[in-house]
This record gives sequence, structure tokens and C-alpha cells, in this order.
Amino acid sequence: MEFRRINGLPPYVFTQINGLKAEARAAGRDVIDFGFGNPDLPSPQIAVAKLAEAVQNPKNHRYSASRGIPNLRLAIATRYKKLFDVDIDPDTEVVTTIGAKEGLTHLMWVLLGPGDSAIVPSPSYPIHLAGPGFAGATVITVPMHDPGASTNDPGDDFFEGLVHAFQSASVKPRVIICSFPHNPTSACVDLAFMERLVNFALEHNVVICHDFAYADLGFDGYRPPSILQVPRAKECCVELYTLTKSFSMAGWRVGFLVGNAEIVAALTKLKSYLDYGTFQPVQIAAIVAMNEAVDYPDQLQRIYQSRRDALIEGLDRIGWHVTPPRGSMFIWAPIPEAYSEMSSLEFSKYLIEEADVATSPGVGFGEGGDAHVRFALIENEMRTNQAVRNLKKALAKLG
Repeated sequence: MEFRRINGLPPYVFTQINGLKAEARAAGRDVIDFGFGNPDLPSPQIAVAKLAEAVQNPKNHRYSASRGIPNLRLAIATRYKKLFDVDIDPDTEVVTTIGAKEGLTHLMWVLLGPGDSAIVPSPSYPIHLAGPGFAGATVITVPMHDPGASTNDPGDDFFEGLVHAFQSASVKPRVIICSFPHNPTSACVDLAFMERLVNFALEHNVVICHDFAYADLGFDGYRPPSILQVPRAKECCVELYTLTKSFSMAGWRVGFLVGNAEIVAALTKLKSYLDYGTFQPVQIAAIVAMNEAVDYPDQLQRIYQSRRDALIEGLDRIGWHVTPPRGSMFIWAPIPEAYSEMSSLEFSKYLIEEADVATSPGVGFGEGGDAHVRFALIENEMRTNQAVRNLKKALAKLG
């Protein structure tokens, strides 16, 4: 039987790692899991309490609005003003999405179709590579380099590759998908990079879709910029913001597309046919999170930075040297030279089998990822230190 939208998808290599984790745990082994970027930290208690209260009201059990209730759209507009000094019209420049993955996938449906193309970094979060394909479009990949791979800024390298890819394309791309801080490489950019990107899009009539999943996770004083801070950005840009990492509300599935009003309206129209919105008590609790737990993302940022430091310092002690990321909740680690004969999938399997440590193989994130594994910062410092001790025994060739 032919399943047309999924036939072109590559094998989901993460399932192999998940299978090995399950087998090891069934055998009674304690696997320390850095594989899946699934936040372990709790959601804000004030939001949990509001959810429990709101769910008791039968009026909230009915269909909601697919675009998001008005006060939820107002809350994200208020947050953008506070964080980035960006004015967002909650009536025309915001639509609520059921998480960023749903938002990006359906956004591609309204922006792209068969015969179109999109530029996407590679490696990248898998839905960035798959989303245009679901819409029938062609994906043109541009390398996104490891921040520690060279003396060049990864943003500069990506922009140079983007220009080359655009100029070389037989059919000019309609969309550029990007995400900074970047998953999986953790590459970060400054506002000057965003200005170059917007100017390029304005000149060439391209839409920029910026997935801002790690908006609140910058380290060592770095604050990730919103692309909407750039003058005229709303003429060609939309941005996806989510509560998943910023408020540790992964399972709640609350995201937003903000920016260009015409594009927001197009996604709103499509979603009116596809869904009735997130469960209304969840929307109400999300309003409370953004309005009354405004400092919660800063608390989470400090925890993630502490975990980053523990893992980077531990890996350094055993001879596995990795450049500390300036943002995201991941460490993109080159496979040590002593083990470079292994693919990323083989190396990830080896780490589970010999060290009881789970990572994500870089090949799962597309071209250019196979020389790396990704650690998600979802284990506390005590567990991280135990993982380092396990790795030291397993990676004997590091010395």
C-alpha cells in the first residue's frame, strides 16, 4: 500500500536508540538519558493550579477558538513587548498553534505546494526538513556548522551558503526556515545577522519562518534576538514562539505564530478547517503562566546553564572536548577522533551498551550530522556526573 505523504521520509533512527534504551531498562540497567529533548523540569505551579480550577468549569469543556482565545493572544503580544520591545497586534498578528511542530507543518501548507522549494539548514530539527515535503515542495539544504568546528561564525557560514543556494536554484525558493538558537548544533546569531536575513528576504521576495523555540535559553549573558526586532521584518517574516522550553510546558502544546498579518491570516483560515484549538483550560492556564510567572523562564535558564557547565566540564575531564553552547538546551558533541570510524548511530548504540548513556545520533537530524551526537540537558548535575564516570570507563581510547 502506498502512503503518499510519508513514503519519502527517511528512517527515524531515534526509534533504534529508544529500542535499545527500553531493552537495557528491562534488563534492570540504569540508563542516563540525554537523548530526547523532553524537559524534566515542572511547569509553573501557578499554571497547574489555574488549569485545575478552569477544568472544573463546564463552559470550558466546549469547543474553543482555533486561533486562540483573545486574552491568550494578548498575553503573547505583551510578552513580546516586554522581551523584545516588539509591538504585536493580538487581533491580526498572532494565531495560537498546538505546539510549534503543528504550527510549522501547517504553515508550510499555506506557503508552499508542488513545484515550490524551501531553504532549510542541515542538520536541523527533523520537522524543519520534513515540513516542506509534506506540502509537496522540494527542500534545498544549506550546511549549519558546529560552532566549534572552525574560527568562522556559524551564522556567517550559513548566510553565505544560503545566498549560494538561492542563486543556484533553478526554481527560486519561496521560504527560508531557520531557528536560532539552533537545534541540534546550538549555533547562535546576533541581531546584525537577523538584519542581513531580513534584507535578503525583502530583496528577493522570500518568506522567513523563524522557529524561536529556545527564545529564553541563552547562556553567559547572551540574549537570543527575535527576528521581529528588525525594522520591516513583519513585511516578510513570521516567528514561532512556544511555551514548551521557556515555561517547561512541553505536554501542554501551546505555541504561537506571530508576525506578518497576511501569513497569520492564511494559517488562521487553514486551522479553522483543521481544529478547534487547544483545550480551553490549557489556554487559560497559559495566560496565567505568561502574565504571572514572568520570571519562570529565567529560573529555568539558570538550571540549564548549570547543567551545561556540569556536562561540558565533565566531558573535558575525560578528554572529550566540546565548545560550550551559548544557547538552546543541547550540546552538539563531535564524535571523538579515537572513535571516528563509527557512524553517529553506531556510536550512540555503543554509548548505551557500554556506558548506559543515551544520546541522539547526529544522522537523525539530516545531512552533515553524522559526525556528532546530541546531548539534551534533561538530567540533573548528579546524574550528569554519573554519566561522565560511565563514559570515562567506556571511552578508554580517550586516555
